[in-house]
Amino acid sequence: MAERRRAGRLVVPPRVEPADKMLLERSAIEELSHHADPWRVLRILSEFVEGFDALNGVGPAVTVFGSARTKPNDPYYAMGIALGAALARRGFAVITGGGPGMMEAVNKGCHEAGGLSVGCNIELPREQELNPYVDLGVEFRYFFVRKNMFVKYARGFVIFPGGLGTLDELFESLTLAQTGKIEHFPIVLFGTEYWSGLLDWMHRVVLARGAMSAEDFDLISLTDDPEEAAAMATRPLPAPLDEETDEPRVEAQ
Repeated sequence: MAERRRAGRLVVPPRVEPADKMLLERSAIEELSHHADPWRVLRILSEFVEGFDALNGVGPAVTVFGSARTKPNDPYYAMGIALGAALARRGFAVITGGGPGMMEAVNKGCHEAGGLSVGCNIELPREQELNPYVDLGVEFRYFFVRKNMFVKYARGFVIFPGGLGTLDELFESLTLAQTGKIEHFPIVLFGTEYWSGLLDWMHRVVLARGAMSAEDFDLISLTDDPEEAAAMATRPLPAPLDEETDEPRVEAQ
């Protein structure tokens, strides 16, 4: 059996062509033929199982996104450390993509404040190692499996300035909230200067064309303060009302 590499509690294969690329490339699909597809599904299923097993005991957590290219001398890096520490003081774990930049900053703040610092890494063409401040590191081959973990084990998102990957995570989270797939899921944008232009365009163009509703903006909070971001992302769950008695009902967490 080929040697396998352990990252946290998740066992992953040695470095090969990224699994997502192999799955999506038509030439690879044609070469393997349809008979190989059921076995590929089993490998994907096994990655879900391993991810669920690794993260099941994390407890209350907030997922934080941001650019892997942010440098330690960037003011946002210091804000990321402060946010990670603020979440840890509230008893929340942090979950990031496990890489450098903003992910490292948030993991560092949480780790140094005594919280549980989680990193969900991914195979990339240029290898991305888990940053040194990750207490529980898991590595995935498929982006869609990894994205599921970001949502399933978090109570909310904080999104720092970032590039295409960060924007993808932002709009996917907004879509899940808008369509009711996730409820009471705070989505906090950190960095007014960075995000205000995008929000302005969404108001002027997307909303004006009727492609979204004004209420959709209620899904988003905006701040420049780490403590406020932590408070927004960890807002208590609303108590549901009993349909017959209208009395507050406490649900198990």
